Amino acid sequence: MDFSEVIKRRYSCKNFDGRPVPEAVLNEILEAGRLAPTAKNLQEQRVYVVQSAEGLGKIDEATPCRYGAATVLVVAFHKKNVFVYPGGKRDSGVEDATIIATHLMLAAANAGVDSCWINFFDPEILAQKLGLPEEEEILMVLDLGYAAEGAGPLPNHSQRKDLSETVAYL
Repeated sequence: MDFSEVIKRRYSCKNFDGRPVPEAVLNEILEAGRLAPTAKNLQEQRVYVVQSAEGLGKIDEATPCRYGAATVLVVAFHKKNVFVYPGGKRDSGVEDATIIATHLMLAAANAGVDSCWINFFDPEILAQKLGLPEEEEILMVLDLGYAAEGAGPLPNHSQRKDLSETVAYL
């Protein structure tokens, strides 16, 4: 699919039909995350695939926003393996994980898989429930699957501000 079509068609699906993402398609999506750029190519990302009933139950305990997805990706990063920027006030962890998550989300759309970016949860509680290492921080959760019949984007999905309202040339 043409990239411009991928970004126009993608929306946050909030009603999945419960079908799992086939392994070959999931691997294609995961590969897109693996290939995402990271600062100094540190590749500090950790992507956890949650598909078991037990794992999905833990997701449900942490957020009401799984929306019936049978596959959930938890995107985290290793806090001790990040690039610290000059001044020491910021590091690359959040932004690198965000780039990876965006690659995953757009690769899913390209593969015909619906998704929803979830950050309505307490990352520390979810990390504890999933038993993640202390040195990792969860950025987000990505619901993956196929839209249930009648699901679709919000009515205002295609409304966008004009470039002049969001871009300035200096």
